[in-house]
Amino acid sequence: MAVPAIRGWTVFCMGAWLMGTVCTAIVATQNFYTIDRLLAAEPNPAFTAVVDKLGHSETRELLRYLSSELNRLYFQYWNLAQLAIGILALWLAGKLPDAPRAKWGIVAMLAIVLFLTVLITPQILSVGRTLDFVPRDPPPARLRTFGLLHATYTVLDGIELIVGILVTIWLQKPEGE
Repeated sequence: MAVPAIRGWTVFCMGAWLMGTVCTAIVATQNFYTIDRLLAAEPNPAFTAVVDKLGHSETRELLRYLSSELNRLYFQYWNLAQLAIGILALWLAGKLPDAPRAKWGIVAMLAIVLFLTVLITPQILSVGRTLDFVPRDPPPARLRTFGLLHATYTVLDGIELIVGILVTIWLQKPEGE
């Protein structure tokens, strides 16, 4: 395969990786906001009847649990997908003679994803599940731990996104030009 085609496929992988990261973040936050929007709007009479039957706070807690489980699933799958996309991008970038910065950037991104996948995500899942259906007043002891884990994930994911943007820019302008 010619260098321009390899570069194009590498940029495609980077675009998929970056878009997936942004979409996952949007979906995760919107899952929770949608609960309060639905409960406030009562868009469907059958839904409203179920809310009335279960109670507003019980329905909210149940829907938040569902959103939490969906987000846990999405992040686990996305972490695995990122590893696959990143390995493919690195393999392709390895065939480019003029992209050492891009290669190292992809390695850095893969290192972040691996760290998140192996160390942070399992802890978020474990601690998060201990907080399901637990009253928030007073705040449970593990809520602070969950917040720190979530902040760590978010910051590292943000760094990964920034590095990914730089890698994509570097791929567009090969070194030496």
